[in-house]
Amino acid sequence: MSTSAASHLSPAFPERAAWGTASKLRAWQAAAMERYLEQQPRDFLAVATPGAGKTTYALRLATELMQRGVVQQLTIVAPTEHLKTQWADAAARVGINIDPRFTNAQQQHTADFDGVAVTYAGVASRPALHRARTTSAPTLVILDEIHHGGDNRSWGDAIREAFDPATRRVALTGTPFRSDTSPIPFVRYEEGSDGIRRSASDYSYGYAEALRDGVVRPVLFMAYGGAMRWRTSAGDEVAARLGEPLTKDATAAAWRTALDPKGEWIPSVLRAADRRLTEVRRHMPDAGGLVIASNQTAARSYARNLEAITGTKPTVVLSDDSGSSSRIEEFAESEDRWMVAVRMVSEGVDVPRLSVGVFATSTSTPLYFAQAIGRFVRARRRGETASVFLPSVPLILEHAARLEEERDHALDRPKREDDSIWSEEEGLLAEANRSEKALGPDDEHLAFEALESAAEFDHVLFDAQQFGLGAEVGSADEQEYLGLPGLLEPDQMSDLLRQRQSKQVKAGRTRKADQPVAAHRALAAQRKELNSLVAAYARKTGLAHAVIHNDLRSSGGGPTLDRATSQEVTKRIDLIRRWFVGRR
Repeated sequence: MSTSAASHLSPAFPERAAWGTASKLRAWQAAAMERYLEQQPRDFLAVATPGAGKTTYALRLATELMQRGVVQQLTIVAPTEHLKTQWADAAARVGINIDPRFTNAQQQHTADFDGVAVTYAGVASRPALHRARTTSAPTLVILDEIHHGGDNRSWGDAIREAFDPATRRVALTGTPFRSDTSPIPFVRYEEGSDGIRRSASDYSYGYAEALRDGVVRPVLFMAYGGAMRWRTSAGDEVAARLGEPLTKDATAAAWRTALDPKGEWIPSVLRAADRRLTEVRRHMPDAGGLVIASNQTAARSYARNLEAITGTKPTVVLSDDSGSSSRIEEFAESEDRWMVAVRMVSEGVDVPRLSVGVFATSTSTPLYFAQAIGRFVRARRRGETASVFLPSVPLILEHAARLEEERDHALDRPKREDDSIWSEEEGLLAEANRSEKALGPDDEHLAFEALESAAEFDHVLFDAQQFGLGAEVGSADEQEYLGLPGLLEPDQMSDLLRQRQSKQVKAGRTRKADQPVAAHRALAAQRKELNSLVAAYARKTGLAHAVIHNDLRSSGGGPTLDRATSQEVTKRIDLIRRWFVGRR
């Protein structure tokens, strides 16, 4: 904390003052605090990557404003019931008493508390009540994960009505961007040179900065593809390989098939993730894993798979209720291996020992993905690395590659050459995300049915670079990557990944010299190489993947990639390699 910030502490609240002077803030928290105290704004938006310490910053600011007499009470608005309790516990540690069990029926908190913690849904149900509470005394409102204020128009209107009279409002988020264009309450939007209005933060601390400071862990993404087979609603059976170029609809169906608990993809990936967790626990004995599922049915099935693999029942969190909160807390304080959950632990929940994750959900927005990955990045000591297992879906891999980018919420949708990316991002799995009814033998129309799935290790994505050439599950090549040390500096991890890949390439060349390769496998390897080059070129130029593929077709001729011959794919590989060195 800066000297100027510390000098204003008031002795009126000795318990809080003692905490404020003795507690060491991180550099970004101190800088954000100083900026706030200099500007004294009514509204302040702090954007800080998950795991950076937004709660600590906000509570430090709350103590300062209460000590100065600027505010007399505090209202914390959080996305979930569990986070209300988490905020109250954190506030208690700095001498602020928050009631997380406050209900709208109470109307006012008791004199034992300095304020309340409520949910966005709770505010939306009775905004007039919360407006009356806000006007009853000078109030600081902390809006945790403020992007939830734009979840729907009624929520946004309610939050504005309830907290418009607040003396001060501090909004926090780790991911301000949204795929919709609903304005977020109390957030300032500024028009850029391109004419697009984007959210403007008052202080921002991104993942890349936090990574450099050692505040968060780097993430090792383990991508798995494989063979999928399903039956369509028309009764046709379709087979495809997840991780190879497919149409949007086929990608969605293959993804959904992979996540089906009855197939072999999920058990194979869970076994690999548990193997990775064992390796990580050699250096972090209490390291835990989290599987994020799409729905309760899948979560229960994944839990049964994990029990069969580990011999121990994992913690299962199915809904946002008081029982779930206690299960999360018990897991956080234990040394148990696995927790399986649906959505509710995707943001805000603080379990620092989570080090291995399985993204087994069909939710595909960049907002949700970033919040989910945020559960694994909180660093406790230098050298810790998070490992997250993903399906080889282009959209998800793109989110992973762009993890370090800072993006704001745009009220006006950017115009892009490939407008299809918007519909894909927002609606790729809209059908799969809907509640599924149980199918019986007498149903007149068969819905989608997953028939079988098999997993195959695809590659590792680290620091936006791909490593690995694919391998069968359980093979020595896969084990080389699963067995990477769990405690390495980022540059050490990159060096080791290059060594592993070089070893795999040499071994692959030896095998090719000894035995012929099936034509379909050779073509699949070529397509994979081309897609990797296109992804790298996209990061370099900012162009969309679809635009680059179309340019390659225009320059080299031939059909779409899924119908291109080996010779045509080779020609495109040569073309894009020349583009990298400016020879177009």
